[in-house]
Amino acid sequence: MSETKFPVGWDEDKINKVLAHYDEQSEEQAVVEDEAGIESSETVMNVPHNLVSAVRELIARHQG
Repeated sequence: MSETKFPVGWDEDKINKVLAHYDEQSEEQAVVEDEAGIESSETVMNVPHNLVSAVRELIARHQG
């Protein structure tokens, strides 16, 4: 059996806490959380793999 690999800064305990948060969340709480995300100044989107480095460069230039 292979060892589970987590992203940097994550471990099994952190994963379990995140899962518990969403498992215990009511539908109303989920809607409030989703709406708060929509109102933030950031956007989540899918980017083709071959454009990720270019997008990162644009973000770094914008923040710099």
